[in-house]
Amino acid sequence: MMVEPLRPHTRFEKARIVGARALQISMGAPLYVTEKELRSEFRDELVSLYGVDEAGVRFVLDPLKIAMLEYEKHLIPIDIDPHLD
Repeated sequence: MMVEPLRPHTRFEKARIVGARALQISMGAPLYVTEKELRSEFRDELVSLYGVDEAGVRFVLDPLKIAMLEYEKHLIPIDIDPHLD
């Protein structure tokens, strides 16, 4: 589970975290979300790509989309040291 940050991440910190996680996913790292969560979160996209019948057995493979979902659900165990003065 992601550590609760001391302050909200800046857009640059978010990009760094999501980018690092997407790279891990693209290289075969285990996911922190289930296939069921991926299917339900991206249902509309899957239906538009594969149709209603196939949407139930397919799931999103885009590492960036998966990393963004993990970030939004606070599942990524990566945080940025804020270097507070």
